[in-house]
Amino acid sequence: MSVSQILILAVVAVLVNQLRKGRSLALLAVSALVIYWIQPYQEPVNLIFWFPTLTLAITVIFWLITSSPETRAWRQNWGTVAILLSVVVLVDLNRYFQVEVFFITNTPRFQLVAIVLLGVVAVGLLLGRIKKFHGLVFTFAIIGLITMLIFLKTPLASTRLIESISRFRGKESGGVSSFAWLGFSYISFRLLHTIIDRKAGRLPPVTLDEYVNYVIFFPTFTAGPIDRLERFTRNLTEPVFLDQEGWVDAGTRLFWGLFKKFIIADALAWIALNQAFVPDVRSVSWMWFFLYAYSLRIYFDFSGYTDIAIGLGKLLGMQLPENFDSPYLKRNLTQFWNSWHMTLTQWFRSYFFNPLTRAMRSAKIPLLLPVMILITQVATMILIGLWHGVTLGFFLWGTWHGVGLFIQNRWSEWMRTHTPVWGMKPLGADVLKYSGIFFTFNFVTLGWLFFFLPDPAMAWNVMLKLFGVA
Repeated sequence: MSVSQILILAVVAVLVNQLRKGRSLALLAVSALVIYWIQPYQEPVNLIFWFPTLTLAITVIFWLITSSPETRAWRQNWGTVAILLSVVVLVDLNRYFQVEVFFITNTPRFQLVAIVLLGVVAVGLLLGRIKKFHGLVFTFAIIGLITMLIFLKTPLASTRLIESISRFRGKESGGVSSFAWLGFSYISFRLLHTIIDRKAGRLPPVTLDEYVNYVIFFPTFTAGPIDRLERFTRNLTEPVFLDQEGWVDAGTRLFWGLFKKFIIADALAWIALNQAFVPDVRSVSWMWFFLYAYSLRIYFDFSGYTDIAIGLGKLLGMQLPENFDSPYLKRNLTQFWNSWHMTLTQWFRSYFFNPLTRAMRSAKIPLLLPVMILITQVATMILIGLWHGVTLGFFLWGTWHGVGLFIQNRWSEWMRTHTPVWGMKPLGADVLKYSGIFFTFNFVTLGWLFFFLPDPAMAWNVMLKLFGVA
């Protein structure tokens, strides 16, 4: 999002928070319109319309699958249905209104959109008649959602589909090699959270407007944080109406986020290492300098967006979970991952790491503890890497952190019983602390090479250059 878009949304957030009645539905309408407004331009241009529409349709379908019969009453949900249908139709009719400032004008023909909406409504009515879904339905929904996520995150698969569609339409692909379904990475994890918890019987009953607001909440739509449904709905139904101190807090958080993202991060982007000028850097010291600039840039960029989201949430009377806690000042890799993109780490801990650990511990032939730690940590970090994109670079980035966490775990275990006497004194403790911060920051910084350089061979060559080997 641009600065102007964020400031407009801040004003809208303030206005919505002033409402005493209809607040949830007003927020729903704003969020639904926003996901169309902020979609990036791509070819074919109709995708800018269809991706947000699919987001709304999938969200409604998942609510029907996860909801309890008592929350499906028409009286509770007709307003939400009317708003969602109205938003889709309004955006589609922009081909006649020609309001280019907010929405695209090259939308699909209304007849096609009407047919799609009727189909979604028919599926919704059918699912709404089912009082209890079989466990296989939840399993297939989970598999289907993960498959979609993998497909969208796999560049080769996206390229092949785009080429096939282009041939079917009798047109050239125009150099387009991937889809830009904005927000789907976060949408999928919110939906997976609800379907997994519903299958386990621990999902609270929520109405349609609460569920859709949770999934497409505009402050967190593009970059998180990943909230929990139960915490979000409590905050939604019991908002905080801001006093003077609250306004100052919300405004400060918002503008601090804008400063970090659009001043610090964008300034660092000019000197941050990237693939374009990697071959031109000859000096080892300058290579480290540019790499440090990238490391700082990605932090200020991402944490800046998080501050913006939290600030907008505060203006709406909602307290979103924190996502960063000075990660580059942590003394080991475990503390780093407990402070970097915290809601993503907590999601994987809850839905992958802990279940995998429990399964391995309850196996008939349990593995040795170090082996178990290695498998669970490396597997978790590889999945976190592949969540960013199904490429070799992200796989290696995840492996780098997984192996690093294992080594740090074993080192910490050894140090617990072998800490030298000097390390227990104040000066020695400070040496261990600050050396830990130094090594952790540099380990994470080196790992970014696999993250942002498209070719792992290039990343390896840069790493060798950094140590004067190549």
